Amino acid sequence: MKLIEMSVNQYLETLISDAPAPGGGSVSALAGAQGAALIAMVCDLTTAKKKYESDHDLCREIKAEATALYDELRKSVDLDTDAYNLVADAFKMPKSTDEEKAARKAAIAAGTLEATKVPYNVMRMAGKGLDLAKKLNGHFNTNCASDFGVGVLNFLACMQGAWLNVKINLPGVKDEDFKAECTETCSSLISEYVKTANDLYSEISNSL
Repeated sequence: MKLIEMSVNQYLETLISDAPAPGGGSVSALAGAQGAALIAMVCDLTTAKKKYESDHDLCREIKAEATALYDELRKSVDLDTDAYNLVADAFKMPKSTDEEKAARKAAIAAGTLEATKVPYNVMRMAGKGLDLAKKLNGHFNTNCASDFGVGVLNFLACMQGAWLNVKINLPGVKDEDFKAECTETCSSLISEYVKTANDLYSEISNSL
């Protein structure tokens, strides 16, 4: 069964077990999906109120983008665990002959690359989510301020958690061009979006 198809209790029971996956990468993607869901919810609760009629079009636009982002982040919950399993399975491959060693080495490299690409993409999606939150800020039903703030915090956890998963896998990546590009982009994402999230959170917290 896919992780995303489990009940909340089933997922948590799997997470608390001694199974190595799901782990931090899947949890980070789930945090991002929760952030996107909350942003979409805030949009709906804004368009439901005539008081915010001037913001309705913007909220409908953001809701559509947040929903698409939500779908992609949900998929990434399983993609991250699938990538981990590729690496784990590769390490279990036989290594008795030169051919087996070569095949095992190639499989480990391919799995490690995938295990890096998934959280790398999750980081970029978290950035998109925070861009949507920034766009929505000041244009939503103020009764939803706490929901909006929790959405922001979930995107922040997604961003920083995915970064840890990139960092732990990156040393094993053999593609030096990808490694350099990934390092530069991820560092830039962290620098920009941690500040964005903290600024939004502070503003919302101070408004309550």
